[in-house]
Amino acid sequence: MNLDLLSGLRVVESSAFIAAPLAGLTLAQAGADVIRIDLIGGGIDYARMPVMPGGRSLYWTGLNKGKRSLAVDIRSGEGRELVQALVTAPGAGAGVLLTNIGVPWLAHQLLAQQRVDLISCTIEGSSDGSNAVDYTVNCATGFPAITGGGSAERPVNHVLPAWDLACAQQAAFAIAAAAMRRQSSGVGAELRIALSDVAFSTLSHLGMLTEAELLQQERPSIGNDLYGAFGRDFATADGRRIFVAAISIGQWRSLVRACGLQAGVHALEQQRGVDLSREEQRYAARDAIAQLVEPWFAARSFEQAQRELDQHGACWGPYRTVREALAQDPRLGAANPVFETIHTAGVGEHRAAGSVVRERGRPRGPMRAAPLLGEHTDQILLEVLGLDSAAVGRLHDRGIVAGPDSDPLAPAARTAARATAAAS
Repeated sequence: MNLDLLSGLRVVESSAFIAAPLAGLTLAQAGADVIRIDLIGGGIDYARMPVMPGGRSLYWTGLNKGKRSLAVDIRSGEGRELVQALVTAPGAGAGVLLTNIGVPWLAHQLLAQQRVDLISCTIEGSSDGSNAVDYTVNCATGFPAITGGGSAERPVNHVLPAWDLACAQQAAFAIAAAAMRRQSSGVGAELRIALSDVAFSTLSHLGMLTEAELLQQERPSIGNDLYGAFGRDFATADGRRIFVAAISIGQWRSLVRACGLQAGVHALEQQRGVDLSREEQRYAARDAIAQLVEPWFAARSFEQAQRELDQHGACWGPYRTVREALAQDPRLGAANPVFETIHTAGVGEHRAAGSVVRERGRPRGPMRAAPLLGEHTDQILLEVLGLDSAAVGRLHDRGIVAGPDSDPLAPAARTAARATAAAS
């Protein structure tokens, strides 16, 4: 489901992989009209895993929900001119470019000659111009040395592309902020966001950079323990695993009550001369605390532990696979307005997430699935660029643009796509 917070804003997106497409998705789910520039036949990430048996990428369709697609031959001069005209088209909410494709013909200075109040946001690997992706940035931050049981000699990568995700949110915010400023001042903006800057700035925001600089110490690798307080995973009697977190004093007291640890905690404090109401002392005593907690979980089934933890308001979470989460977690269910069941061409019926922002008292609009390549080509050329049908036909005849028939991965969906386009 989507919001209408950015209704009237039109963003042209020329992108691949995660950060820029996710930024465009975030803007689309906030109500912006996001137009993807797609290569005829698909770009470098169009068939990226995981894919359906028919070849439709779940990765690509997941990141491009709610957008419109213009399939165009950007290798040709005429195709590039069409894209430039689309980016710089008139309108109070138009003139916005989101890209991570560093090509000269989409340079801000060039496009600003056609529209002086242009807003462009370019996502790049590093601010010095060097190439980088999430995985080559992450390994340089120091996080793999302290993830799980990692070390400098045997680093452990995590599977979440955290810097792509954070970069996407920064880009979406920057575009929305620039559009708001332009509304009042008439001034455009050339915005650049480096993936490596997002990662290294996070080290600063979390105090880890200053820790290394001023305290001259490295953060230790502590497995599944929670740094700076008490938190750890435990096994229940039936082989399930649960993570408990006791960061705040309220969370700590709830865990102690739930597990009946009052006497054991008091004895531990007396024995060690510590005050376990202080989170840093809980962290220092984490192994001793775990010895008190572990038998409690080992004596209970998952359901028993869940019931007693909830009864006392403890902070905990179950370990699950993605399939288990889909089947078991109510936060993925119909009661959560963030999720709904949609139909995606070439994929079928599936659960999908809309905007995570909930606005009280305002209904959300319906979620739109990812487009077929070129699904909106004619619509965009006619409505946005003001071409007549004869001109659009000539562009098709010369192979400069293409419609959904150019999508090699979802032929069965073409008739439905045409019907949808005709109805709109």
